[in-house]
Parts: sequence; structure tokens; C-alpha cells
Amino acid sequence: MSAFSSSIQSADWKSEKHVPVIEVKGTAKKGEPFEIALSVGAEIAHPHTTEHHIRYIQLFFKPDGEKFIVQLGTFQFEAHAESVEGANAGSAKCEPKVTTTVTLEKPGELVALSYCNIHGLWDNSQKIEPA
Repeated sequence: MSAFSSSIQSADWKSEKHVPVIEVKGTAKKGEPFEIALSVGAEIAHPHTTEHHIRYIQLFFKPDGEKFIVQLGTFQFEAHAESVEGANAGSAKCEPKVTTTVTLEKPGELVALSYCNIHGLWDNSQKIEPA
């Protein structure tokens, strides 16, 4: 096992606030665009503070029968209420939620990876079979 893979944590997103949630919007159809919503903290809110926050969510696709995984996107959350006035005094912060549109040609597995600045990397996956 590599140092990278041994550092990724997994859990049920309904009981752990760090796990990325993958939600397919509507019906995925082969060769047609469809939306995927990604978030962290769906059931249990994750803090969004200067000291403790989600930095990014990445989305990948592992096509059935293929060796390599495809990176679909990296979504960064840059504002965490930082300010010259001090931590959490800033006028903006990002929520770790994003929706993207993809087109798939075959079934496979969607894999999401999120990064918490304190608790590290977390992953989740979901089988998808475009009709």
C-alpha cells in the first residue's frame, strides 16, 4: 500500500462530516450531459472557519473495464473568513458545495476526494450506469 492510499480515510457520509457526498441529479444517460452535485457535511455540518475548513473536492471517474481513472475536476474553496482583522473576521467564506456537468460513454464508478486542512483526505464512491 502506498503512502498516499494509506492516508485516505473513508466512512459513511451520514455519520462523518468529512466524507464527500456524490449526488447524481436526474438520470444519467450514455453520451448525454448530466449534473453531479458534490458536497461535504451533508448530514453533519463541517466547520467553515479560518482554522478548520474544507480546501477542495476532486471528482474522478473509473470506467468499467479500463485500467486508468479519469480526473473530471478539482473544485477549490479559497475563502475561509480570513482577514487583516484576524481569524474568522473576514467578509467571505466558501461552502464546500459544487455542481458540475459531465458526459459519460460507459458505466463505471464516480470517486470523490475531499481535503480538510486538519483531518486530511477523505473519499467516497458511487457506481454509475448511464442508461
